[in-house]
Amino acid sequence: MSTAESQTPNDSSIQKLVANAHNAQMIFESFTQEQVDAIVRDIGKFVYDNAESLARMAVDETDMGSYEDKILKNKGKARVIWNNLKNKKSRGVIGEDTDNNLMLVAKPMGVVAAVTPVTNPIVTPMCNGMFALKTGNAVIFASHPKAQKCTEHLATEFMKIIKSHGGPDDLVQVVTKGSVEKTQELMQSADVVVATGGAAMVKSAYSSGKPSYGVGAGNVPVIIDRNIDLKEAVEKIVDGASFDHGIICSHEQFVIAPEENYDETVQKFTDTGKVWFTDDQEQIQKLRDVVFLDGHLNKDVVGRSASEVGHMAGIDVPETARLILLPADGSGTEDILAKEKLCPVIAIVPYSTFDEAVAMAKANLLVEGAGHSAALHSNSDDHIEQAGLELPISRLVINQPSSTTAGGSLTNGFAPTTTLGCGSWGGNSISENLDYKHLMNVSRIGKIIPDKKVPTDEEIWA
Repeated sequence: MSTAESQTPNDSSIQKLVANAHNAQMIFESFTQEQVDAIVRDIGKFVYDNAESLARMAVDETDMGSYEDKILKNKGKARVIWNNLKNKKSRGVIGEDTDNNLMLVAKPMGVVAAVTPVTNPIVTPMCNGMFALKTGNAVIFASHPKAQKCTEHLATEFMKIIKSHGGPDDLVQVVTKGSVEKTQELMQSADVVVATGGAAMVKSAYSSGKPSYGVGAGNVPVIIDRNIDLKEAVEKIVDGASFDHGIICSHEQFVIAPEENYDETVQKFTDTGKVWFTDDQEQIQKLRDVVFLDGHLNKDVVGRSASEVGHMAGIDVPETARLILLPADGSGTEDILAKEKLCPVIAIVPYSTFDEAVAMAKANLLVEGAGHSAALHSNSDDHIEQAGLELPISRLVINQPSSTTAGGSLTNGFAPTTTLGCGSWGGNSISENLDYKHLMNVSRIGKIIPDKKVPTDEEIWA
């Protein structure tokens, strides 16, 4: 058996795991597209069907996030990822480029080391596991210590599914009694690394000597343009920023609103019945101090409810509040509230011109979050293009809740994923959403292009 529950101290070394994974992958490589897809589909369906129990397991073990939102996350991610993967070719001949007379053949990478975070202990292993298996690979999970039970449970259940389809032992494994040293050894021993987590761990992945996909920090500014449905925009921002207690890296962090509508915008937030707002400078400072302990994000507020964060600051925030909204003194380095807050606390500032709004968003991103995402609520194609051109981001989310759609949805074109690349801005190798295609090699078979006219030197240099 390959599951964590069957491993003993004598057979759980990293090298043993990797050797077993290679043996399993060689067997799995012969599986047809239909066989592979049946396994991948059932893994997604397992998470979808068991969303409630898996959400409870995640909250109980990690002590982070919202049980109700994690149910929605488990169902939503399972649904959208499988919908994107089904009917996609990933084994054998996957297509032809007729214009260039090329045939494209998919090949596995081998063993995928998937380092998974405490913030998404269910959907990230599910997503990375589905991508790895879709492309004919084996996968070994290395989880955050506070999510070990979740990861071991998923590995066990995924292997039951694999075995039910005639798959090999050891195709999905998990590192037990994890440590930094074990994770580093795994990354150095696997064929490709997918690292979802903190900056130090991602940097370690890129230093492993193996092809790696990592993520950068999030810190999503959201611009509210003029001449839009303000109530609708605010409701989407609230839904995004409060989801799973603000634990998602793509959640809205900093609202930039037209100055003439600033008070109305604040009112629209409080009218939702989900937002607690204060402009009392003493209370704002208390919340600054508790969210950013000694100038750094306080790990104890991550994934906590709005009322819990308020309690930590000595402020009575009602249980009904899903989000705390605070006026900031400015953008960029002008206020620490312009940085990423992985909790349901967001800031708001007014702007005069759209140029100023974009400049504020850019200032925030250059302090933290460059390469990740920004959001814009606008009906102006010119403003949408301007923001897309000027901001150092890999994705600009338009008229949608950023946290629940930047990672792909049924209604946009972003690849459904839990790993959002941030390009060179964020020190990452990709500036798009990680997809199954990133975990396969593609051989190109090239033939002469019939009737191809060869240009003369004069034509080439004309």
